[in-house]
Amino acid sequence: MTGVPEIRAGDDLVELLGDAVAATAGGAAENDIVVVASKVVSKAEGRRATQDPTPGDESAALALVTGFDPGQVELILSESKAVLRAALGVLVVETKHGFVCANAGVDRSNTGEAGTALLLPEDADASAERIRQGLTARFGVGLAVLVSDTFGRPFRHGLVNVAVGVAGMGAVRDYRGQLDSEGRGLKGTELAVADELCSAAELVMNKLDRVPAAVIRGYPHEPAAGSGRALLRDPAHDYFR
Repeated sequence: MTGVPEIRAGDDLVELLGDAVAATAGGAAENDIVVVASKVVSKAEGRRATQDPTPGDESAALALVTGFDPGQVELILSESKAVLRAALGVLVVETKHGFVCANAGVDRSNTGEAGTALLLPEDADASAERIRQGLTARFGVGLAVLVSDTFGRPFRHGLVNVAVGVAGMGAVRDYRGQLDSEGRGLKGTELAVADELCSAAELVMNKLDRVPAAVIRGYPHEPAAGSGRALLRDPAHDYFR
């Protein structure tokens, strides 16, 4: 989806996305899924750090381990509730939202203002729901909205886009209790369809092309309230920490 200008704090993101949907997709259709990069949501919501905070003792110690600037580490910690791993060039944390990711999602690329950093949306589910309601009102159709961000994976090389906010559809498709093609009952098959859709959208959004959103049309899904929190693993069941 092209045609979205550089977003500034306070911009009407729904209107700008709606204009882009109208121009590039001929408007929204029933059950479309609009995937929006968290970066533009953060810009519109003013989730921007204009300077790094003064580092404390923990930040100074972690800076020695990671090689990061102490002020940058302090900013990461301000968005975190736990540090999970620290090594040279690596700082993996659990964010205030419950996401496990590098650097608490603090992003210093393509921020729109030199020398600043973007933080993840305060509540990406609420952001997705606001966008969904606005686009639904404009186009008069039911649709879903996913807010996506780029995360690494502990056991696979490379980054993928995942859903940090979900509205209008379930984030997980649960096959447990159903039978496979040979009649065996499925016991542990839960597919993170919201993550899969965000990864698919990234193929057309592309990291370097500054395309902040995409429309997925034709994917069958059941309308539901939805929440990105459904994708967070309960720490009691996280056997890798």
